[in-house]
Amino acid sequence: MAPPEETVLSAPLTPSFDYTRSTGPVLGAFFTGLRDGRVVGSRDSRGAVHVPPVEYDPHTHEALDDLVEIGSGGGIEGVVVTWSWVHSPADVHPLADPFAWALVRLDGADTATLLPLAADGPDAVSTGMRVRVRWAAERVGSIRDIACVVPVDAAGSGAGSAAGSGAGGDDDEVAVAPAGDSEPVTTLVTPIGLSVTHTAAPAESAFLRAIVEGRLLGRRRSNGPEVYVPPRDYCPSDGVAMGEYVEVADHGTVTTFGIVNVPFAGQSITPPYVTAYILLDGADVPIQHLVLGCEASEVRMGMRVRAAWRPEGERPASMQAITHFEPSGEPDADPDTYAKHL
Repeated sequence: MAPPEETVLSAPLTPSFDYTRSTGPVLGAFFTGLRDGRVVGSRDSRGAVHVPPVEYDPHTHEALDDLVEIGSGGGIEGVVVTWSWVHSPADVHPLADPFAWALVRLDGADTATLLPLAADGPDAVSTGMRVRVRWAAERVGSIRDIACVVPVDAAGSGAGSAAGSGAGGDDDEVAVAPAGDSEPVTTLVTPIGLSVTHTAAPAESAFLRAIVEGRLLGRRRSNGPEVYVPPRDYCPSDGVAMGEYVEVADHGTVTTFGIVNVPFAGQSITPPYVTAYILLDGADVPIQHLVLGCEASEVRMGMRVRAAWRPEGERPASMQAITHFEPSGEPDADPDTYAKHL
């Protein structure tokens, strides 16, 4: 077939998920304290107080349960151990204006905590300077309940505007909940994401253009008959530039598969369902996709399936142009035809 258009495609890519973990009794006490306006640490066998608390003694490796409250409300102060200025904050940073990441050893603690430091500029920050905790206006039981720290000499003056609208007001007027009067924090949910611009290689771009048109494109090796789907620019076997493009069928054979039985965050299909490796007719490398349209227990090795395409005009330049594969009704393939592709 004729070589496809060579202009490469690019698009924003933002993989993300919510990381969820149980806190346990030690970290749970720390996050509960933050929500309630208190800072809690743990004392080790040598008397050192760790903030944030550590769950196991760094010297004896025994579990720690000696929790220490080092302060509460608006009067918690500490000293900057080291710092680094952030000139251009991104949307994932805790403060909108330029600020410093600082390791701060809070009074009553022997270890430092990484916190945002709101100041008027890098010249206003120095190692050894005294800072005060500024609490978030709304506290939920996370490290961001401490909106930032600010220089002590500016704590009550409104300086350090980088704290933004999420920070509380008067540092001396912070509501502190009595210890033990509220439900403890037992779970922590942390959104994690990465925003990048993905630029597809020429062969990948050709594949994506074809899939929008309802076609599946592969590429043959220069030094052999094998057809790779999706196509590559260079052969992974010998590093030589790939040969001609080949259009392959949108139906094929299930080689191996797995049944998903466990629900998870962001899941768009209710378990159980099947994800399978499918060897398309005319290809020598299987692709991975969903197999739906039948009971998960009915999917088997050698099963013949066909692509279920999105309607023309609704196909994105991705494998989501095919919603899933479904049984084609053909007899199962002979195991010898796909054995070397397992």
